[in-house]
Amino acid sequence: MWDVPGNDADAADADLWLQRLHPIPGVAIPEPASRPTTVADAVERLGKGPVEWAYQVGYAMTERIIAEIPDFGGGPEQFESLRMGPESSVIRSLIWISSKGEGLPAITEEALRGDVDFVRRGISLDKVLRGVRLGHAQMTKAFLDSCRELVPEAERVEQMQIISENLFRYIDDFSGEMAATYLSERERWTVSAAAAKAEIIRHVLDGSRADRAEASRQLGYDLSRQHVALTLWFDPVRNSADTPELEAAAMDALARMGATKTLVMPVGGGRVWAWGSRASFPARPTAGDYRPAKADVRVAVGTPGEDIAGFRRSHREAKAAEQTFRMISRPTGWDAYYADLAIPSLLSADMDAAKDFVVRELGVLAKDNANAADLRSTVLCYLEEESSPHAAAQRLFVSRNTVAYRVKRASELLGYDIAERRFELQTALVLVDVFGSQILAAEGQ
Repeated sequence: MWDVPGNDADAADADLWLQRLHPIPGVAIPEPASRPTTVADAVERLGKGPVEWAYQVGYAMTERIIAEIPDFGGGPEQFESLRMGPESSVIRSLIWISSKGEGLPAITEEALRGDVDFVRRGISLDKVLRGVRLGHAQMTKAFLDSCRELVPEAERVEQMQIISENLFRYIDDFSGEMAATYLSERERWTVSAAAAKAEIIRHVLDGSRADRAEASRQLGYDLSRQHVALTLWFDPVRNSADTPELEAAAMDALARMGATKTLVMPVGGGRVWAWGSRASFPARPTAGDYRPAKADVRVAVGTPGEDIAGFRRSHREAKAAEQTFRMISRPTGWDAYYADLAIPSLLSADMDAAKDFVVRELGVLAKDNANAADLRSTVLCYLEEESSPHAAAQRLFVSRNTVAYRVKRASELLGYDIAERRFELQTALVLVDVFGSQILAAEGQ
């Protein structure tokens, strides 16, 4: 339990200006990462405006923490898993500074869930506490800036003192609870079978573990066979998502691909890596008509690989297929196969360089407008159909003359016969077809 500095009048004054907090104009209001009960309680105590302001501040805190400590990042799932803590902490701090927080603990359930994820991802306690300090500094600045905006000058010093003293006390309690929970979770995780298995898998993947027979025995999975690797995630990202649904989808998909043994590894909230093995897979194993029970499950699939080297390579390909699939402008379906995405995956490893290539190769055809899009799609289809206007017209449901005109017009705008640089041109067109406007010329370029 804590006491608000000053008297009841000070606390009432704090309530008045805190309730006037509002979202920052021109800054998007993100969807809440906190639990509905956390949000509803804060709205009831202080109103909707301050809570939406807390969403924005929590989002900015998360961005800063990841920028300063990249270990917390890695993708949308990691961002959302981290964001729960900062956002719920801003909400809780609002209540602490007001007169409505007596007896309310500093730590939130959302922050404690983050501790579990940090332990499983191998993020050290010193980095966790450094992240807490970075977030606290940014949160304090946001409160003080808003105080300057909303509180009359005559009362400002007093209100800033209330902010500083309460936030100092808050972060002291918060840090202690975070550290205690982290250490307890790390002790539990360290002795668990899942942790031991995860450590072995990571060592096999990074090449520091090459004793195939012993690693196979410890994992209960024969590394000498042929493997297909999967990565699974949710789209859109689920906040604090558990992994059982992804694990079940991995097992089902691998069974449909013909795997006789499976190995599944959760890698944080809403993320799973998996492998299946058998004596020999088809060159492009698929899950057929299988669909996971939940429509937001996504999977990326590597190509089959033999022995430990194949175990690593297929996993590397699955991760690359996932990254490419996430960037595709018009993704379809729930599954992505590296065998289908290998070329755009390799070409997009450096998206800045890929964009430079597209803009340089396509010239005016790299503009983001309907006319250029029609010419690009026609030329790409024409090249894929072995320069047959008739075949391209059938695919595009236009006349043969339309195809011929567009190809001629594209050649005029490019300044060369498309047959002269067919490979380069088709490569650039494939990149645009896969990644859309994000790889086209910026307006005015």
